[in-house]
Amino acid sequence: MKKLDLLYVGKAKKVYKTDDPKLCIFEYKDDATAFNGQKKGSFEGKGIINNQMANFIFKLLEKDGVKTHLVEELSPRETLVKRVDIIPLEVIVRNVAAGSFSKRYGVEEGREFVSPTLEFSYKNDELGDPLINDYQAIALGVATREDIEKISEIAFKVNESLKKIFLNIGIKLVDFKIELGRTLDGEIVLADEISPDTCRLWDKETNKKLDKDRFRLDLGEFGDVYNEVWKRLTEFYK
Repeated sequence: MKKLDLLYVGKAKKVYKTDDPKLCIFEYKDDATAFNGQKKGSFEGKGIINNQMANFIFKLLEKDGVKTHLVEELSPRETLVKRVDIIPLEVIVRNVAAGSFSKRYGVEEGREFVSPTLEFSYKNDELGDPLINDYQAIALGVATREDIEKISEIAFKVNESLKKIFLNIGIKLVDFKIELGRTLDGEIVLADEISPDTCRLWDKETNKKLDKDRFRLDLGEFGDVYNEVWKRLTEFYK
């Protein structure tokens, strides 16, 4: 597979065309950002860990019936994926109160919900990715009612699968955000990545944060916790 022109540079990865119009290549960077890009940092090898971890988790999800854009890992930093048109919604599922949810609603961090919550934010950096409900998304032409129903179904399925995956390695899935895209054949599939960049992960026994909050909140051990999550995954799911 031949890597061609650069299509897009994001906060955590670069996306390249290939000689197959249905496929593109992700190249993961070591960069880290928070607060809509206002805070920036990195640690050596972050792109390698996130690439390999995202692919590893996607394969586990696919075994559980979740369709993804993953095709093949090409190198420690590069992955071949199906080319999709990203639906401009960040899809957020929460199992435990934390982060912006706790601040927005005055709920103490760590409170477990009776049932998971589902939120959408409109993917627009200039606007700060504002929260948007399904009616607003439909009114703006961001998605159809059928799209919203399919996206919601996928999101809750991913949540149930991820909770089991992480619980098996002693980690509580607090919340996560995903992106979905439409393939050239019109199918909506899970895209982008799942990693400690996109999930809040707490140790089941101690509630130690094992995710990008270490960077956001200047807690230290940023790279160490990513390595710890990756080690737990690979040791359990041999």
